[in-house]
Amino acid sequence: MAYVVPTEFVTKMVDAGESKLLMSTRDTLIRAYMAGAILALAAAFAITVSVNTGNPLVGALLFPVGFILLYLMGFDLLTGVFTLVPLAVLDKRPGATWGGCLRNWTLVFFGNFAGAMTVAVFMAIIFTFGFSEAPNAVGVKIGSIGEGRTVGYAAHGAAGMLTLFIRGVLCNWMVSTGVVAAMMSTSVSGKAIGMWMPIMVFFYMGFEHSIVNMFLFPSGLMLGGKFTIMDYLIWNEIPTVVGNLVGGLTFVGLTLYSTHYKTAPKRVLS
Repeated sequence: MAYVVPTEFVTKMVDAGESKLLMSTRDTLIRAYMAGAILALAAAFAITVSVNTGNPLVGALLFPVGFILLYLMGFDLLTGVFTLVPLAVLDKRPGATWGGCLRNWTLVFFGNFAGAMTVAVFMAIIFTFGFSEAPNAVGVKIGSIGEGRTVGYAAHGAAGMLTLFIRGVLCNWMVSTGVVAAMMSTSVSGKAIGMWMPIMVFFYMGFEHSIVNMFLFPSGLMLGGKFTIMDYLIWNEIPTVVGNLVGGLTFVGLTLYSTHYKTAPKRVLS
C-alpha cells in the first residue's frame, strides 16, 4: 500500500481534472451513467441492510462498496468533477476553460441522473412486485426518507434550507476526500481503504449527496412518498448540488491545490 505524498497526489488531481474536462461527450455520458447506477445500487443495498438489521451503522459500513467499485472502474460522479475539473482551469492547462468545465458538469449531471433513475425504476419494481402490491419494508423506508428530506426541510423554512445546504457542503467535503484518498496509494487495497473511511462518515451522518438523492427521491415518489417533484427539486436536489459544489471545491480541491501545488515561498529567517 505505497503512500503517495501530497505534492504528487495533488498533481494527479490536476491531471485528472484536465483529462475529464477534455473527454469526449460519449465517454463522459457513459461513465457518468454507470457511476450514477452503481451508486444507486449501493444506496439501495445499504438501506436494505439498515432496515433488515435495524442498525444504520451496518448500512453505512457497507455503502462504500459502491463508491469504491465505480471509482476503480473509472466512472465519474458529479461530486468528484466538481472538485477536480476546475483545478485544470486554474492551472491554465491547454484547452481548459470555464465553458468546458460547465459542459463537463452538465453532461455528468444528466448522465448520473439517468443511471440513478434506471436503478430507481428497477428497485421500485422489485419492492412492489412490478407495482402489483404495496411496497415492502425497504420501499416504505425509502418513501419516508423522501418525505423527511423534502417537506421536512420545507417545514422549517429558511432554517431548513440552510440545514440542507450545509449538509450538502459537508457531504462533498467527505466524498471528495474519498476521491483524493484513492490517489494517495498505488495499490487497490490502499485506494479502497482510503475511500471507505470518508464515504462511511458521510452516509452515516445523513449528509446530502446529489447523486444518491437522484435515486432516493424518484424511488420515493414511485413508492408512495407524500411529496412532489417540485418538493424534490426545490427542497433537496438543487440546494444539494450547490452545497456539494461548495464543499468539494472549497474544502478539498482549492485547499489542497493552494498549499501543496501552489505552495507559498518559505519564510526567510533573519
